Amino acid sequence: MKRLVIDPITRIEGHLRIEAELEGNRIKSAYSSGTMVRGIEIILKGRDPREAWVFAQRICGVCTTVHAFASIRAVEDALKIEVPKNASLIRKLMIGTLFVHDHVVHFYHLHALDWVNPLQALRADPVKASELSQKLSSYEKSSPSYFKEVQDRIRQQIERKQLGIFNRGYWEHPDYKLPPEVNLIAVAHYLDALNWQTQIVQVHTIFGGKNPHPNFVVGGMACPIDLQSDTAINMDKLGRVKSLIDSMVEFVEKVYLPDLIAIASFYKHWFEKGEGLGNFLVLGEPEGDSHREGRFFIPPTLIKGRDLKNYEDVDYSKIKEYVTHSYYKYSSGDEKGLHPFEGETVLNYTGPKPPYEYLNVESKYSWLKAPRYMDLPVEVGPLARILALYARDMLGARELVDSYLAKLDLPFQAMYSTMGRTLARGLETYIYAHAMKRWYNELLENINSGDTKTFNSSKWEPSTWEKDAKGFGLMEAPRGSLSHWVHIKDGKIANYQAVVPTTWNASPRDVKGQPSAYEASLVGHELANPNEPLEVLRTIHSFDPCLACAVHLYKL
Repeated sequence: MKRLVIDPITRIEGHLRIEAELEGNRIKSAYSSGTMVRGIEIILKGRDPREAWVFAQRICGVCTTVHAFASIRAVEDALKIEVPKNASLIRKLMIGTLFVHDHVVHFYHLHALDWVNPLQALRADPVKASELSQKLSSYEKSSPSYFKEVQDRIRQQIERKQLGIFNRGYWEHPDYKLPPEVNLIAVAHYLDALNWQTQIVQVHTIFGGKNPHPNFVVGGMACPIDLQSDTAINMDKLGRVKSLIDSMVEFVEKVYLPDLIAIASFYKHWFEKGEGLGNFLVLGEPEGDSHREGRFFIPPTLIKGRDLKNYEDVDYSKIKEYVTHSYYKYSSGDEKGLHPFEGETVLNYTGPKPPYEYLNVESKYSWLKAPRYMDLPVEVGPLARILALYARDMLGARELVDSYLAKLDLPFQAMYSTMGRTLARGLETYIYAHAMKRWYNELLENINSGDTKTFNSSKWEPSTWEKDAKGFGLMEAPRGSLSHWVHIKDGKIANYQAVVPTTWNASPRDVKGQPSAYEASLVGHELANPNEPLEVLRTIHSFDPCLACAVHLYKL
């Protein structure tokens, strides 16, 4: 049986290898391998838990904020630290900014070129592109001269044989279906999004001092509020935050979602493939900062076998990580799964010596562990969250999903697919952008009431801590459910584990031989040309992989 190898998968974070066994041009089985070493947990052992977030947020240069907050929440949970309301709301605004930024950047700069052919944009009529764009939305940059300028820039690159960011694409692949005008609109907005995304991250610099890797603190936020100060959070800075939120809402509503629907309308056949498992997990995003409060913006939810009517609440004790096919070893044996509180990070590379032709998929073949919930492989991420919100009828998700499926004349089961996953990400961006307006208003109201507190110092000193404490921090990151687990003993970190979204989705097989979401989603794909596996890239990119999070670099 022929085996297809794609290494590395590009337009993602980190290093991912996909191997697929082909029957003819049809994928019979697939294998996902993270090819970097994981070890951030080793680095954190023996350190002061108050500084864990500094290291954890450097797991990834894209997902910095979520790892910092998950780490901080874990330590605050262990030490029973309550966070001031202002700090919690500021954190929410930073998280919301990351969601909107990350999803828009993913759509245009990591995923769009799976559907958009920039070379075909040269055949477009700028006048017709303008007319179509104005039908899609009231976005101000929709004039014929605007699209002509973009078209001329693309032509100059091609004539100079300097495709740059558009280099080495599969531009002759037969499944590029967009008309030239839609290609031109999408490329123009691709370039717009590059500039736009540099502006909205100012929310992080206002509250966190810089981006990436903003400044945080266990117990609250490191930014004081003083409306009379030139250096603290004042009304000028809060006013700037409001204008940035308005910019996010406008771009999502007038550019991102209209483009998504325009593109998806020409790829309806991709609403019929690429799902994989049918099991979906949401660990939950607290309304505040602690899951123990029992209030959730996005509630913990398990959906098995697409059954939205019989969704289940989540029991965090039922999470386990397996290393049967991972380059690690457990003291209790590699066939047994370990809960993250008991998790071990002992490196054990037993694979072939590089360079090698194929993975040994019968043995260990990835630096990712294999997380499972109730021993089930599950998908996490925007699709899982939208399904959970739809099932629970929260945040207007039912009306939102139904209205956008109606625009495409598609049934609900279309959500269970590659393109459904991409649509879910866009709808989630809309939800987060509008939620930010609420969080901003709550912050302003709280400040105007006279509350300016952003930090709780009551348990800052180790002398106030329990000698032995465990805690975990949950949050929904853009790519899916994230959890950090910490064991603090005698004031130092005794054990630390991070179970990240891409570890759930991209893991190797487990002790039962069950594939992960990546591996299952590729089965059945028919490749038009195995030498240009565009179909594989479309489905893998729909998850928005971040192997930098899933396999953390550690120098032995």
